[in-house]
Amino acid sequence: MLQYGFMQNALIASLFIAILCPCIGIFLVVRRYSMIGDTLAHASLAGITAGLLCGQNPVLGAFVFTSACGALIEFLRSYFKKYTDLILSIVLALSVGTAISIISSGKLHANADSFMFGSILTVTKADMIMISVLSLIAVCTLIFLYHPLLYISYDEEAAKIAGVRVKLINYAFSILTAAAVSVSIRIVGVLVLSSMIALPVATAMQLGKGFRQTLLLSILFSLIDILLGLFSSYYLNVAPGGFTALVSVAVLMAVLAAKRIQTVFRAAHSRKSIQ
Repeated sequence: MLQYGFMQNALIASLFIAILCPCIGIFLVVRRYSMIGDTLAHASLAGITAGLLCGQNPVLGAFVFTSACGALIEFLRSYFKKYTDLILSIVLALSVGTAISIISSGKLHANADSFMFGSILTVTKADMIMISVLSLIAVCTLIFLYHPLLYISYDEEAAKIAGVRVKLINYAFSILTAAAVSVSIRIVGVLVLSSMIALPVATAMQLGKGFRQTLLLSILFSLIDILLGLFSSYYLNVAPGGFTALVSVAVLMAVLAAKRIQTVFRAAHSRKSIQ
């Protein structure tokens, strides 16, 4: 299987995605903004179609358009402070409307379907290099902004009082989220991309007891999810995005079941000790 060039490209791209997505996802989950990942995933479809229409790399098009949508979400937050769901609806309307208009115009002479569901066959060497570069820049920026982001995630008002440049860092984080979304669409696909951002974090939260431990566990679960999804989809001849989402849910259910069994076992052991 790994003797094929397209599988080597897909494997390297998957490893970068598996590290980057939970690094972004854990901050989104803590801030209760996990649906932003889903909104930006749909926004990336407009960037893909615009990139294809202009004859440019669709991943680059997705990154530019998704970054603009991320910045727009941050801008609208000052106008709709208590209505985050309304902001997401506005951005969804803009991006999905743009994508549908381009696709239905008849001027798009390329197939955008592979980006909807993810495809390991379409990952080219140029895509792999772009995914690697964007991922490395995003992870390095996250490491640099780790402490301010953590402060903002738990208490934005206190971070402002403490002198943290909240607005600037929030804009930077929006662009990082856009980078995570745009590099993931080749493998995972637009429709289930949010599962790679939120589900490994949800699984890790069942076991982790601190932010850093949860982050490391979410990266581990993300690697398990995406590699199992990638290899299984190759042998089953199905889209990797859909199967990766199914694996993510299965791993989460397995961890929840194991945690429940452990709780029941400990309770039974405690009752025996008392008797």
